[in-house]
Amino acid sequence: MAMQTDAKAIRFYETGGPEVLRWETVEVGEPGVGEVRVRHEAVGLNFADTYFRTGLYPSPLPAGMGVEASGVVEAVGPDVAGFAPGDRVTYTGSPLGAYSTVRVMPAEHLIALPDAIDFETAAGMTMRGLTAAYLMRRIHTYSAGDTILLHAAAGGVGQIVTQWAKLLDLNVIGTVSTEAKAEIARARGCDHVIRYRDEDVATRVRELTDGRGVPVVLDSIGATTFGSSLDSLARRGLLVCFGTASGPIPPIDAMQLAIKGSVFVTRPALADYIADPAERAELAGELFDHVAAGRITVEINQRYALADAVRAHTDLEAGISVGSSVLTV
Repeated sequence: MAMQTDAKAIRFYETGGPEVLRWETVEVGEPGVGEVRVRHEAVGLNFADTYFRTGLYPSPLPAGMGVEASGVVEAVGPDVAGFAPGDRVTYTGSPLGAYSTVRVMPAEHLIALPDAIDFETAAGMTMRGLTAAYLMRRIHTYSAGDTILLHAAAGGVGQIVTQWAKLLDLNVIGTVSTEAKAEIARARGCDHVIRYRDEDVATRVRELTDGRGVPVVLDSIGATTFGSSLDSLARRGLLVCFGTASGPIPPIDAMQLAIKGSVFVTRPALADYIADPAERAELAGELFDHVAAGRITVEINQRYALADAVRAHTDLEAGISVGSSVLTV
């Protein structure tokens, strides 16, 4: 008979606000074929988690919560290669269930974690860091001296993207909501910061680029920024809509893309850039090297006890979080 391990986890039985999240005792068995059991040290808190909770991303119920965490492998099932008990690991994009103290999950999602990176940093940056990695290394071929527009420059992804962009000798125009966030964006390397509540973003971008616009806009906000993002593009520029913090982008009128200068729009998902194990390892390796060497700094700005996930989600949706947040186990 398989041994059962008592664990604690956040689960939800209906979609809705943060109040639907429940802190429960769960039983975790032995890993099956291709699976591992991981004891978590820290869990990533991501805006996408709220999409599962509200039902925007459908999931069979009841369900666990979260897709990102770091910890130590406790046991491995049959046909698992490359991992052994005691290994330090991190992951993102797994099946729901990361908001837990211990879980069994497919080994295919694990990424070996170097000793130089602590568990909280890993949990706070694996999804954000790999997102930044594909935005900087896969989505477009940048040239030194290019100027990009980056929305939410003080956010978790934004701070990593800015630092990576400076390593590529890019100029970064960042947008933020407040002066406090503007200071964070400047500290990470933004060359120009636009407070979007006080300035018209597209007008300011044109002023900063001598009327040309930018070749690439990186937009994680969605509904409220889509129009200004399109209007900020140079001829044949690329709008990368990689998030929808303010809601989904509106339907795209193809003729408007021609009118705006034969521009391109893409709506990428991280899963499609880390689906290939070799590519994921390459992106993770470059990310981890930058962080371990201090070329990219990741700060954990908010910490919540795992049991306090309701408050964590409330703060996240209220927009008071800055940068990366983790749930501590």
